[in-house]
Amino acid sequence: MKHIFSIFAVAIFAFSVPAQTKPFDFAELEKTIEAELAATKTPGASFAIVSGDKVIFAKGFGTTSAEGGNPVLADTLFRMGSTTKMFTAAALLNLADAGKVKLDAPLGNYLKNLPPKVANLTAHQLLSQSSGLRDLPPTVFSNDDAGLGQNIRLWNTDVFFTEPNKIYSYSSANYWLAGFLSEEIYGKPYADVLAEIIFKPLGMNRSGVRPTEAMTFPLALGHQVQNSAANVVRPIDNNSAKYPGGSMFSSANELSRFAIAMLNNGKIDGKQVLPVAVVENLQKPQFYLPAEEKVFYGYGLLGYTDSGVKTVSHGGAARGYGSTIFFAPEQKIAIVVLANTSGQTLPKSRRKAMEMLLPLKAPANQTNAETAATAEELKRYAGKYEHAPQMWEFFIKDAKLFVKQDGKEFELKKTGKDTFGFEQGAFLFVPNEKGNIEHIFMGLYAARKVS
Repeated sequence: MKHIFSIFAVAIFAFSVPAQTKPFDFAELEKTIEAELAATKTPGASFAIVSGDKVIFAKGFGTTSAEGGNPVLADTLFRMGSTTKMFTAAALLNLADAGKVKLDAPLGNYLKNLPPKVANLTAHQLLSQSSGLRDLPPTVFSNDDAGLGQNIRLWNTDVFFTEPNKIYSYSSANYWLAGFLSEEIYGKPYADVLAEIIFKPLGMNRSGVRPTEAMTFPLALGHQVQNSAANVVRPIDNNSAKYPGGSMFSSANELSRFAIAMLNNGKIDGKQVLPVAVVENLQKPQFYLPAEEKVFYGYGLLGYTDSGVKTVSHGGAARGYGSTIFFAPEQKIAIVVLANTSGQTLPKSRRKAMEMLLPLKAPANQTNAETAATAEELKRYAGKYEHAPQMWEFFIKDAKLFVKQDGKEFELKKTGKDTFGFEQGAFLFVPNEKGNIEHIFMGLYAARKVS
């Protein structure tokens, strides 16, 4: 199921790379970036590479706007989407390191008037995506800082799809609540928490979540590709209720400063700007995903082994933008990609950089050969699985397993232990401690069996 996790790919390998004796020639990388921008109709992008404690490549490509913008620079701001989550996690971990919050304590110790089940959650469960919260939409739309708390205060017990600690399932709501926790503990709005705890110490002086501040600096406008052309997104997407899950603005140069600190135990420019424990906890396994490979979620970072190299990273998609922040900590390599079309992360260009910088091994031959499922196995899988508002119904017909999804029926092919595939993806059936199927897992999201 490795292909499912590609948007988050990153690396950590268990030996050191020999020192580079001469500068890299990035000409081929630049050609790859320019070709991928053209192929994806992306007006502009910014790309940076960190090695050790130095930025060895930082450059902008294309334009800030398809309507006659300025050239993109390495200092141009982009909205990042879900890569914001590692910064939300870093801020809360800083507060924990300072003794202001315990990651394993109930949220009700710090936040009042939450539904009891929500109040019993912990910061660890939120940051590791193991809380059982649905990937629900915000119920409040606001440009004001108060929108974050107003959204959380409207929750009730239907925000859960399953019990906590049962299974990993990606949900931005976990990070909205984590961001709200940080602002309540710190006593200032979430935007100011990030600015004062993370950005200012790192020298990331233009980074932030408020668009009214971002627009005062050189800013790439977001685009949607329609009819083979990139069109500026209007109006700019903004909602303070979801700031901690994916609304940060930053540049390749400023994100490189964060990357340097992450690769050097929290140090940059000879100063300790992030506690060592914060850097370690962001990257280490906090909760494993239900797959045979040891894929894990840290705090705001997904980790797995890619071509023999252990990786931690996160990708992001905001309306009009895409991003990836990738680390290979033990080799002290980081890659930052920012682009100004919806969901675009320039995966071919990032791969080209990885091939240049990392000791990637040739991939082993993998086969997802169809295997026969017994009648008893099919009975275990059949039933309805819910992650509201979505429902998946698995049923047996002609001794085969089918799924009803969005009003359509699809035949499933068994490709491995408890794994079935079809033209739209794959399902992993996940048993509980008694061996009974309790959830399905779809790469990032899970659903619970309800009948």
